[in-house]
Amino acid sequence: MGKTCTELFEGMDCTIIGNAQDEVEGIAYRSDKVKPGDAFFCIVGMKTDGHTFAQDAIDHGAKVLVVERKVYLADATDVTEVVVSDTRKAMAEASARFYDDPSRALSLVGVTGTNGKTTTTYLVEHIARVAGKRTGVIGTVGTVIGDVHEKSSHTTPESPDLQHLLARMRDARCDVVAMEVSSHALDLERTYAASFAVTAFSNLTQDHLDYHHTFEAYFEAKARLFGKDYPARRVICIDDKWGKELLRRCSEAGDSVVTTGFDRSALIHPKDVQYYPTHTSITLNVRGSYYEFDYPLVGKFNVENIMCAFGIGIQLGIGVSTIIDALREAPQIPGRLERVHTPHDGGVSVFVDYAHTPDALEKALGSIMALTPGRTICVFGCGGDRDASKRPIMGRAALAADHAVVTSDNPRTEDPDAIIADIVAGMGQGEGRFDVQPDRRAAIARAIQLAKPGDSILVAGKGHEDYQLVGKEVLSFDDRVVAREELERAFGEGACE
Repeated sequence: MGKTCTELFEGMDCTIIGNAQDEVEGIAYRSDKVKPGDAFFCIVGMKTDGHTFAQDAIDHGAKVLVVERKVYLADATDVTEVVVSDTRKAMAEASARFYDDPSRALSLVGVTGTNGKTTTTYLVEHIARVAGKRTGVIGTVGTVIGDVHEKSSHTTPESPDLQHLLARMRDARCDVVAMEVSSHALDLERTYAASFAVTAFSNLTQDHLDYHHTFEAYFEAKARLFGKDYPARRVICIDDKWGKELLRRCSEAGDSVVTTGFDRSALIHPKDVQYYPTHTSITLNVRGSYYEFDYPLVGKFNVENIMCAFGIGIQLGIGVSTIIDALREAPQIPGRLERVHTPHDGGVSVFVDYAHTPDALEKALGSIMALTPGRTICVFGCGGDRDASKRPIMGRAALAADHAVVTSDNPRTEDPDAIIADIVAGMGQGEGRFDVQPDRRAAIARAIQLAKPGDSILVAGKGHEDYQLVGKEVLSFDDRVVAREELERAFGEGACE
């Protein structure tokens, strides 16, 4: 399956020093993962420079080094060096060639935006499956190839891993693959050289400013998926100014665009929506035609996801009636406003959601409050080693609930109490309306203790995750499992009256 340097780098702006006919057996970007015969790409990162690991890569068997500057190693006389201007782009392009451009054999759908990516990709996968297609999903919750589910470590994998994954999907005869595309992935060229059939934008709200620093830079990273490097049909939600700007750019470029949103100028927008605890009834205007149907997801933000998936289905050439049939039986998305079911709940509804941005938390709370006859209680925290500027904003957003319990999320290497202090700094107007309980299990138990029949609890921030990152440890922790256990403890047969 190997490729020569000539085959991998043909047409790229590069200089090959050594044997251009050297055959590469694999592609690596971590020296400790190099296998004999691999090409090692010296990636210049924010904290480390891959060029400093060149000798280690050679010691592990690398026969080709891809570099941005020539490295001089006394023991590397038989190692070919390929000098490029950008090792990340070169790695992405070489990876695509190494696996024979697998995305060209698929209808690859890329969904970007701050919130809604996971739900939308799963809805697209379901629509395509109902349309008789063999499908795949790549994203935060994991990877799906046909009926096989696998865990993943990144929302969007690094380019060699992504191209290998797409090759597996091609070889498994997948027709449609729906992929979450993060801003980090776009900025770090992970998806460069991938061919998309459709790219879609959901929204832009505060997140990842520790990395991008400004909203404008965050937007421009997302916007790359709609530029010349990624020609495709487009689906764009135009409910915020960022979507409208994308629409302007894509229209100027002559792209095929389907717009969605509550904005009545969108090609897909709702004429009427009725929200219920178990489902939503909608009358949808699709390019001037009206379609009325129910689907088993709740909340206003899921209307946005439904419309985006509808638009993607249209851009994939799937018939409207098939799309509606699929949405009527839409699946529960893991950890996305997922109801916790247990034999004994005391009349208290508990929902688990991945909401970890201020906007997502507000939308999740708003959806639950609209369905709840009693009070709404929110359990939430913020992740460590991530954008600290959003913490007080998350605190303010949580005050939309009747009561909040501030706790730990994934503190990572930060002090959990310091993270909580940052959150509480934004809750100055909510004195008496929130508790602080750093232990996440105890916080969930506290919310259940406070709840009465008819109340709802939102446990936010971790969603589908079945772990908690504390220091360097990965602890077993699943909000859904813990909430179920604490409900049984409070209301089960052995509970005290």
